Amino acid sequence: MAIVGRVQALRLAIAALLIASCAAPALVGTEITPSAAPDFTLTDGISGKPMTLSAQQGSVIVLSFLYTQCPDVCPLTAELFRQAQQKLTGNERDRTLFVAVSVDPAHDTPEQVQAFARDHGLAKRFVFLVGGAAQLQPVWAAYGIRIETDPTVTGVGHSDAIYLLDRKGQVRVLTHSDITPEALAGDVKLLSAER
Repeated sequence: MAIVGRVQALRLAIAALLIASCAAPALVGTEITPSAAPDFTLTDGISGKPMTLSAQQGSVIVLSFLYTQCPDVCPLTAELFRQAQQKLTGNERDRTLFVAVSVDPAHDTPEQVQAFARDHGLAKRFVFLVGGAAQLQPVWAAYGIRIETDPTVTGVGHSDAIYLLDRKGQVRVLTHSDITPEALAGDVKLLSAER
């Protein structure tokens, strides 16, 4: 009896493992109850064209807040985006838009954001949105981005939030610059595959 009981327990354990391994993969980062992303229209400093966030429905959006003269987190985030893009299939890349919103309206000129994108290998499916402080402040506020400037110091202190929006334009995940390229690409793949 004891052997039969052990065999049956082993079979149940194997079945439980198989069922667990078939569960849908989870998103990395803090999952947010899906809600419409706060909308805005800003100018892409790379192309010079206006971009409205809600008009990007149909694409997964990776939304960040950067500045071109940043010495640390922003270049790392740009590298994260480049590496994550490389881990996507061509179809997934075509359905994903990486968006940076400036946190330094005084210095993020079209020339600066063009050089930033070029220097970090972000030529396709990447926009760097710029505007005046009056245009950018409501966007920062809507996404909870804190900006700290000190006239005696070069640079801008800011939150390193990265939001992932699904193809319906809903905010789904909040993560930060310490996410790995593999995890970011994995989240994009999951959101891209949703109907």
